Amino acid sequence: MFPAPALVLHRPAGSRMRRSESLGEIDEGLYSRQLYVLGHAAMRKLANTTVLVSGMKGLGVEIAKNIILAGVKSVTVHDPGNTQWTDLSSQFFLSECDVGRNRAVASQQHLAELNSYVPVTAFTGELTESFLAAFQVVVLTNSTLEEQLHVSDICHAHNIRFILADTKGLAGQLFCDFGENFVVNEPSDTEPICAYVQHISQGSPGVVTCGDGEGHGHGFADGDFVMFSGVEGMSQLNSCEPCAIRVLGEFTLEIGDTSSFAPYQRGGVLTQVNMPQLHSYAPLRAALAEPKIKAMGDRGDSLHLGFQALHSFTAETGRLPWPKAQTDAERLLELARGLSTHKENLDEELVRTFALVSAGELSPMAALLGGLASQEVLKAASGKFLPLEQWMYFDALECLPEQGTELLTEESCVPRGSRYDGQIAVFGADFQKRLGQQKYFVVGAGAIGCELLKNFAMIGLAAGEGGSITVTDMDTIERSNLSRQLLFRPQDVGKLKSETAAAALRQMNPTIRVTAQPHPVGPNTETLYGEHFFLALDGVANALDSMQARAYVDGRCIRYLKPLLDSGTEGTKGHVQVIVPHLTQPFGSPSDPKEMAVPLCTLRHFPSTIEHTLQWARDEFDGLFKMPAENVNKYLEDPAFLERQWTLEVLEGVRSSLKEKPHSWQDCVRWARQHWESLYHQAVLQLLHVFPPGHETSSGIPFWLPPKRCPRPLEFDCDNSTHMDYIMAAASLFAQTHRLQVCRDRAAARETLRAMVVPPFQPAHGVQIPTTEEEMVEAPTRVDEVQLVALRQELAECRQVLLEVGCGSAHLMEPIHFEKDDDSNGHVDFIMAASNLRAENYGIAPADWHKSKRVAGRIIPAIATTTAAVAGLACLELYKLVWGHQDLHSYRNSFLQLAEPLLARFPPLPPPAAYKYGQETWSCWHRIEVSGIGADGEELSLQELLAQLQRVQGLPVRMVLSGAAILYASFWSEQKRKEQLARRLTQLAGDLPGAAIQPSTVLVLELVCEDDDILPPVHVQLPCA
Repeated sequence: MFPAPALVLHRPAGSRMRRSESLGEIDEGLYSRQLYVLGHAAMRKLANTTVLVSGMKGLGVEIAKNIILAGVKSVTVHDPGNTQWTDLSSQFFLSECDVGRNRAVASQQHLAELNSYVPVTAFTGELTESFLAAFQVVVLTNSTLEEQLHVSDICHAHNIRFILADTKGLAGQLFCDFGENFVVNEPSDTEPICAYVQHISQGSPGVVTCGDGEGHGHGFADGDFVMFSGVEGMSQLNSCEPCAIRVLGEFTLEIGDTSSFAPYQRGGVLTQVNMPQLHSYAPLRAALAEPKIKAMGDRGDSLHLGFQALHSFTAETGRLPWPKAQTDAERLLELARGLSTHKENLDEELVRTFALVSAGELSPMAALLGGLASQEVLKAASGKFLPLEQWMYFDALECLPEQGTELLTEESCVPRGSRYDGQIAVFGADFQKRLGQQKYFVVGAGAIGCELLKNFAMIGLAAGEGGSITVTDMDTIERSNLSRQLLFRPQDVGKLKSETAAAALRQMNPTIRVTAQPHPVGPNTETLYGEHFFLALDGVANALDSMQARAYVDGRCIRYLKPLLDSGTEGTKGHVQVIVPHLTQPFGSPSDPKEMAVPLCTLRHFPSTIEHTLQWARDEFDGLFKMPAENVNKYLEDPAFLERQWTLEVLEGVRSSLKEKPHSWQDCVRWARQHWESLYHQAVLQLLHVFPPGHETSSGIPFWLPPKRCPRPLEFDCDNSTHMDYIMAAASLFAQTHRLQVCRDRAAARETLRAMVVPPFQPAHGVQIPTTEEEMVEAPTRVDEVQLVALRQELAECRQVLLEVGCGSAHLMEPIHFEKDDDSNGHVDFIMAASNLRAENYGIAPADWHKSKRVAGRIIPAIATTTAAVAGLACLELYKLVWGHQDLHSYRNSFLQLAEPLLARFPPLPPPAAYKYGQETWSCWHRIEVSGIGADGEELSLQELLAQLQRVQGLPVRMVLSGAAILYASFWSEQKRKEQLARRLTQLAGDLPGAAIQPSTVLVLELVCEDDDILPPVHVQLPCA
């Protein structure tokens, strides 16, 4: 037991809700997605940080690119060396014409074009103490151990944050020293844990009983800091500073001394607080001898020695080990043994293999280590998220051929004066030729798509005879894309992403064969991306946000037996899944967590979080300003509209819209005020009329138990800024839907409001309010036919009158579609005001403008660092696909969380059973392949095909489908069955949708047998036309 600390009362600071009051100089239009990762305070610190990046090979330029896109104050790029051929395999801002030029000077202009807010200068001199003193963060890449120690000593002495990063072939290292007193202001990027209070004891210490509201425990850990809100009775807790807790059990924990507080009555929420942490780091000289290595399996210690031995080898010979030179590898291993104090723990095969490929320069490795290192730069600059302590090592030696490095010789890996020499040093010239012949389909040219394409250009994918990359994206470039999509520039805003990305790729590597297309990939474009297209591919890379679209592409890859690289990011989190025909499970898996929809009854009546009220407000937006206008327009323009409507709700909405039609701005203000009263006063009083504060369930349990919050009605106040924000936003949008001029005069609106008389609330009796999702489903939906017919007749007569007097067009409305990226349109203003008023009803802390925009707009936080790292991981798997690896354990799925930092890589799972007949099962990759030609050389009829399946496969078929089309069903009439069974397979295929545009050579059938078992698809090879 620890002593109960005193609970310190505090006075909450007033929150500033508007973006204009908190943004300062940050360009939200440019950094909007990154702001949702870092926040405004961290972004301001970035904008005041000067950074030096030394070494402008592939890794150095990757780090510089990421931090320039992120928006630091300035970047100086340093390199005393000149461009070599090996640089071009990973340095995307260098070209053949730069060979012999200084790397920093040649890269400077390209880097400066990435972000006009970040000045970029080149420096080629010596890194002296006086020069280094000008920077807050220093990054070293491609440097000698002597230089690393010299610069590290200076930085540590002057409290300059120091980062060391390096890649050698298929291995990389990262080191951080942020000084002896580095404050991490926000250690975590995870959402704070919340628990609902059930009881708090008076005592020293006080014991809190709480849970998550779903029957599970609180989820806190010892030492977590928490704050209370909404506690009744022991309300002093609501004004306390964050306090440390001690966990007693799954549902109980201790806090400080509560003996002097009032007794607990009800309610309350316990919220985790991200507290600042103080960290201390050792300088490089000490950390080399006593390393703290971030766990990456058991290979870190050996790689730590391997990199040190490489420095010794280079100092001894003046060069890196020759590619695949066994003598050099043995010498490096000997040096590593001399450094090891525990020789039995040295993985000699690992060090030897590392030495054989250490001369290589690989773009995917630079992308991965560059993403990791640049996120550490942002941590050093901002104090946001936990820095690395202190070493991290990574290797992807499993990318080498499965048969072993004996397939690669010194001769096959010797430099050739080629832009791919850095990659040939690792994989050989024959593999480079194979890369050039690949045909790949890239779906999406956004942030991940740009990074994948950049890596593809560097490695030479589809840069040889017969190779091709097809990239498709229907979107155009927006300004917010520029902070994380390196292939786009300000002058590209408004252009197609795919075409712009393809053009940028040709600048990076003129030999790459890339075709841009502006189409989505889905059922509607299967005539473009169908059988002929997919069968010609070697593989597909997904770069999509939509889970539905990603699953669709996965389905195409399963159908045509093509490998798929799937990548995704959210903030500092990222993942890569490699999908290999017959070898791995498909996209996603049954064990993946599914996003749970919020029950409708929770949104309508029992919100408990700000996310609930924001989703409710978003639904309100469409229900007030989009759907009514669309329905009125259909009613006026489509004579058949009324007959197609079988719900009273839609027709009553049309009638209300016609009756509520405003004629002036004042009418819009009055409408907004009446709607405010209905939502935030009368609806709450009606709910409390049905379920009063002391209401109990039939079993005697209090109804208003957490997570339910007992609401209170609001009283309208013209002088309350949030109340007026709602009125002005709602009135403006209502005026726009009715094509009226909008007035921004709040004083005039107040005068209109003060002149209004709002009738007092009268409770409705006999109202049933569902309290569970089951009750929502079971709620009566029977339509009153008499009322429906009468309402149709009333609306038909009304329309006839409007058309006869020529007023139909005057009643047409303007539907408003929610647009999150135009801050001037008032859409987020409405969402924020509507949500925060409802939050006030239910005692929920309000959201500021930025969170309201993120939740309502379903914005996925994004940052260039994560995107770069994820693309690098995906391209490492691409190497294995091109090799044709068949060992499941050589592939890696990856999960990345740069905020911690965490990188987990693990072999994919084998494919689960997807089909079953009797006792036999098959995976999703299986298909039954049959020829459409019989033994007599004639084309089969459907009857002959089914007879063959019955005879050979033992499948008694009762239904045959192709896509959504039913080709045969046992329940059809005898005549229809007979006619269909007699048809030839090409006739059946010719009747399918899209067949006239692009005839198929394979007819894919789905069979339903007598016992309803799920069977693999049948692929019938049709005779050639």
